[in-house]
Amino acid sequence: MIGDRRRKARVRGVIGLCVGGLALLTIGAQLSAGEPDPRTGDHIIERSRTAMGTYIHITIWGNDDEKAVAAIDEAFGEFERIDKLMTTWTDTSEVSRINLAAGSGKAVEVSPELISVLERASEDSKMSNGAFDITVGSFSGVWKFDEDNDGSVPAPELVAARKKLVNWKDLVLDPAKHTARLKKKGQKITLGGIAKGYSVDKAVAILRAHGFVDFIVQAGGDMYCAGRRGDRRWRVGIRDPRGPRDSYFALAEVEDRTFSTSGDYERFVIKDGKRYHHIIDPATGYPASGVRSVTIMAKDGITAEGLSKIVFIWGAERGMKLIESLPDVDAVVVDAQNHVTVSKGLKDKLTIVAPPTDGT
Repeated sequence: MIGDRRRKARVRGVIGLCVGGLALLTIGAQLSAGEPDPRTGDHIIERSRTAMGTYIHITIWGNDDEKAVAAIDEAFGEFERIDKLMTTWTDTSEVSRINLAAGSGKAVEVSPELISVLERASEDSKMSNGAFDITVGSFSGVWKFDEDNDGSVPAPELVAARKKLVNWKDLVLDPAKHTARLKKKGQKITLGGIAKGYSVDKAVAILRAHGFVDFIVQAGGDMYCAGRRGDRRWRVGIRDPRGPRDSYFALAEVEDRTFSTSGDYERFVIKDGKRYHHIIDPATGYPASGVRSVTIMAKDGITAEGLSKIVFIWGAERGMKLIESLPDVDAVVVDAQNHVTVSKGLKDKLTIVAPPTDGT
């Protein structure tokens, strides 16, 4: 167990950085005596890059640096390819072409890949009764949490006007024809709540295709841990929502699982003592309240990232009921009162290092 002193910037055994709520730890978790180790790696090979507006870090436990770097470069290329397909920061992406045609009555032909991601987003919207809604992209330019962040909070009448454009049912998909259209002029979709998880899954598939079984792919708050680090299992540290950027309040051992964290501390402004952040509740048009961070553990990234948004918006009580009803999914929630709720499947696997720091 790590004491408070070890939660500081130089935590022993940290690989990479604490970005978006998660960091990889390699302390402890040794295999039992006599347990065979099938792994062939003998050292860490890691590379970092910025893509999709976040920090991407890939770590491989291997013994062939040249082969590992080639696989990592291919995985980075996949992040960049998906970003070009799904970003809203350029007018040439397929997502932007859908947005630009909103309200025209014309369906936009897109790739089967994008259609599959949009279908998955629609499934999450239906399951959550609209708590997950990619048409919150319609608030673009109203809430400013990215490069346009000027510390301002929009006027209520502007929020109300844009809220009328938010309705996941207004995204009409035709999978057979590979087309998508938005019903109302001014509507926009954003895949910021699901694309990184999807990209992590694609990168994982590339590393596996190259024959690697022990590795980590991290994109901001989305991380997949495959296999082990030699004789040690990977450990994930969950960021303290109000602590220093590189501090953790909980640890969990992970093997062949994705962790995805959504928090109110990455992109936000504080105005008149109140925190406004980037996770917008479609029902109100304002940042969701009641939760500071949600971490989901699942088999794949697209599932984990979508659920982290739903639970964040629904809150700890309702959200945890959903998690407990789903197979092979777990969650850790820190609510606005700083109370930590852990799903049944993680109670014996999670170590609370110290209570999360309190604060605004």
